[in-house]
Amino acid sequence: MTTSETAPRTAAEQAAANAATGGLRVVDGVALPAAGTYVLDPTHTRIGFVARHLMVTKVRGSFGDYAGSITVGDDAASSTAEAVIKTGSVDTGTPDRDAHLRSEDFFASETYPDMTFANARVTGQKGATFTVVGDLTIKDVTREVTLDVELDGVAKDPWGNEKLAVTATTEIDREDFGLTWNVALESGGMLVSKKVRIEIEAQAARQS
Repeated sequence: MTTSETAPRTAAEQAAANAATGGLRVVDGVALPAAGTYVLDPTHTRIGFVARHLMVTKVRGSFGDYAGSITVGDDAASSTAEAVIKTGSVDTGTPDRDAHLRSEDFFASETYPDMTFANARVTGQKGATFTVVGDLTIKDVTREVTLDVELDGVAKDPWGNEKLAVTATTEIDREDFGLTWNVALESGGMLVSKKVRIEIEAQAARQS
């Protein structure tokens, strides 16, 4: 984690900065959420992915059934996150493709209904950008993944609820998790890319 080159704020300076942002913590010029547990809001969150079809076309999908939380510590290094995603909720906008993704060729959703992300920890920070490392489990195969996480903002809604918003991205090799189905193309390459980009746009509400 990077350290600030400026002198630490006095208590009075920190209090004044916090007051200017509605009571939110300001560290090195970055408004940070108050310590606590923030639960993902499904009405303002998207957990999606992008893969290549025929080596050229981008196919996008998302998962509609999930639960997760971000626990903010007194500093970034003590913050954590976790999520459980129902593989059967995959949605690419094409029913036949979604059924194939739920089948034994891919997620095997009846046998492995849950995909999980756990043991997340912050390993680096530059301003409002964080490097987060955690354990992703798909089909009972666990691999460590690294996410680039951007703190998009911290705010209170009109009813006084504290919210935070983040964008997180990473890229995985699906074959590392046992999702190995593919078809070779006569022109070379494969029908479905091995590399899959994960894209998360999340809003979470602080629990009282």
